[in-house]
Amino acid sequence: MDVNEGNPKFSAFPFKPYSIQIDFMNALYHSLNNGGVSMLESPTGTGKTMSVICSALQWVVDQRRQQEAGFVCGNDKVNDGGLGSDDEPDWMRNFDVNKDDQVKEDKMKNKKDKFGYEKKKKKKEKDNCKESLTAKGCESLQKKIETVDVSDKEFLLEEYESEDEDDPCCVSSKRKATKSILTSSSEEESDEEEVEEKKFKVYFCSRTHSQLSQFIKELRKTVFATEMDVVSLGSRKNLCINQEVIALGNSTRVNERCLELQQKNKNKASKIKNLKVGAGVHRTKASSGCPMLRKRRLQREFRNEASQRGPLDIEDLASLGRTLGTCPYYGSRSMVLKADLVVLPYQSLLSKSSREALGLNLKSNIVIIDEAHNLADSLISMYDSKITLSQLENAHCHLERYFMRFRNLLGPANRRYIQTLMVLTQAFLRVLHSEKDGNIVGSCHDIEKASEETRASDFTMAINDFIFELNVDNINLFKLLKYIRESNVMHKVNGYGEKLSTMEKMSAHNKTRENGEEGSCQSAFQALADILQSLTNNDSDGRIIISRSRPTSLTKHQGYIKYVMLSGEKLFSEIVDQAHSVLLVGGTLQPIEETRERLFPWLLPNQLHFFSCGHIVPPDSIMPIAVSRGPSGRSFDFSYSSRSSPDMMRELGLLLCNLVNVVPEGIVVFFPSFDYEGKVYENWKSSGILERITKKKRVFREPRNNMDVESVLKEYKDVICTLSATNSGVNQASHTGAILLAVVGAKLSEGINLSDGMGRCIVMVGLPYASPSDIELLERIKHIEGFRNSKSTENPRLSTCNDIYGGDVRGGFDILRSCSNRGKEYYENLCMKAVNQSIGGYCVLTVTRKGYIIL
Repeated sequence: MDVNEGNPKFSAFPFKPYSIQIDFMNALYHSLNNGGVSMLESPTGTGKTMSVICSALQWVVDQRRQQEAGFVCGNDKVNDGGLGSDDEPDWMRNFDVNKDDQVKEDKMKNKKDKFGYEKKKKKKEKDNCKESLTAKGCESLQKKIETVDVSDKEFLLEEYESEDEDDPCCVSSKRKATKSILTSSSEEESDEEEVEEKKFKVYFCSRTHSQLSQFIKELRKTVFATEMDVVSLGSRKNLCINQEVIALGNSTRVNERCLELQQKNKNKASKIKNLKVGAGVHRTKASSGCPMLRKRRLQREFRNEASQRGPLDIEDLASLGRTLGTCPYYGSRSMVLKADLVVLPYQSLLSKSSREALGLNLKSNIVIIDEAHNLADSLISMYDSKITLSQLENAHCHLERYFMRFRNLLGPANRRYIQTLMVLTQAFLRVLHSEKDGNIVGSCHDIEKASEETRASDFTMAINDFIFELNVDNINLFKLLKYIRESNVMHKVNGYGEKLSTMEKMSAHNKTRENGEEGSCQSAFQALADILQSLTNNDSDGRIIISRSRPTSLTKHQGYIKYVMLSGEKLFSEIVDQAHSVLLVGGTLQPIEETRERLFPWLLPNQLHFFSCGHIVPPDSIMPIAVSRGPSGRSFDFSYSSRSSPDMMRELGLLLCNLVNVVPEGIVVFFPSFDYEGKVYENWKSSGILERITKKKRVFREPRNNMDVESVLKEYKDVICTLSATNSGVNQASHTGAILLAVVGAKLSEGINLSDGMGRCIVMVGLPYASPSDIELLERIKHIEGFRNSKSTENPRLSTCNDIYGGDVRGGFDILRSCSNRGKEYYENLCMKAVNQSIGGYCVLTVTRKGYIIL
């Protein structure tokens, strides 16, 4: 097909498309022709997913056909048009040129590798010379090592030698860096076969696994299901089939255990290799401590079977893995290279470390980001880092114990870096303890004795101010992080700490602390590494939050240090610079100016391609109502200070009692938070209102645990479907449907399609404005407002910093009032986008605190 002959035809669409769907597909197709960044808005319920599939994949097919037919000839065509013209796009014309450049780069790389070999050879000769010169000193160290208990030798670090350090006794080879701070050999796995990566690969990402599963279901309805190689990527928690690991429940613990199993096997294999070098013992990359990764044959069988079955979602991949007895997590990862379409969650694509670990190549490929209404906040939140007081205490104690045990056996580099880590943990602990008890934290005993009386205020600081205040500005964090990556120190210290924990009779306090939600010592070290990595960012990219421990009404608030990323421009540019085209798709993308300023400010407004279409459902099929008063005449006021009054909750319940009598089938009620939903439910239960509602409709509540959401939603749908199938007018006395109590911003508010009878009426209780006492929200608002630039001459300190928050709502409102339009607009947009995302395109009854119509 000739792209230049008018608009393209989308024959893969499984049925006759609506006019707005054709417009959307044309807009997306031409956006791919032009390249760059585009934003395409299509309301919920307009067939957006199917339109994206048929347009994007049709473009890929057309480009490949043109390439095969020889239309892409590089220098044979002259471009007379600019951006957005109908001529062949720049990236296609330059394809052959880029290919030649790549060949040159490969040749240069080979030369460098050859030169590197010669360099390594010379270095080896130099090391051998040093070894002979310092044999006596090293022999003395070796004798000390030989005296160590056999059971402790596995925890002893190999001598570390960095590129710019040259110690006579450091004769051991340098350890190879891994791709992440806590990783395993399987993170760097590769196929046995040489597979050429597909051109024009499409990466489709969305927020949740349920949304990705919906995408796969829509894809199966098209011819592309048999024409394209498709792979879905998911988290370990969703794809793991090892029952021992699944039983841990918490995703952090699942990740840790998976890596731990492989790390233990890696150490074991290394020992075997060292003992039997002459016998030719060789450890392959596929071997693993996990029983689901021991047979490489099963991994190949998994890939072949998954390819033959066509597009599979996360559940299908997990089921296939259980059937074959092999890991679907690593099996699906190995299919990325030869895939035409990769379906993956936000984290896997937007996080640079995740992209590198998965081996995702965005160069000249297509990135489609669905549900992009809160993309800026989602992106920067992935680069946040946090370490709690208990994690710091845990890490410091384990480092101290390890250092005391092996200090005489460690080489100078290992000894110096471990001491540096201890200095940093001490400095962080001083910040979190009270001023009178936070002078010097010298040992585990000192930590346990630290005072629990602390200040109730939270602080925010710039990175440079934080580092200078702690007096650690002389530490080279880049070299320290490199050491953590290369030396395997985290695993060694963690392993030795676990051994001590099993041998010693630990107190109940320590057992509770180490087996809690925050995970083991390994998770504490990962948190420490993450916060250190955050401190290497530019000073203006984010802020440090220091929250000290304080008692609350129910429990004690644990202190923490958190880095909050505020600038997403650099993070997003890494994706835009590599990809041919980045498409932001969603139902509520407007206002687009805020997204542009936060993610791609270098792109002028007239260079950003934006498309928005109306809704398929005509306006007269929707009845928006704003209710300002309840059945008894009381005015509704769902502001934070008034919404929890018994009279207000009772008035809301009476309104629902009336609604269940007149609205058939399903009603969905959205509350601003889980806490408020719980208060309202208990009030209705004690006052008898809940009993009145249940006489007409079954009541379902959205669970806090995301793992239970699917089962609740399925049961809710079954009730509606059963009622619809049997409702012939014979029995009108029983239930007339069901009512679902949901929460804005939770699982049921995004990516859930409640079609037809599932959502005959949607009730929005108040407006879900974020709490003004949220310190992270206030920092984002101030960053958007530009407060940091105007106050660049100030130099806040921990003791005299002006950015001190007492956690009260009034202080937050004072900051909001001092904002100009940009800060206030961001605050209101957060609320209205959440409302629009929740109600979708269904019949809406809106209960507001001021009585105005939202839609």
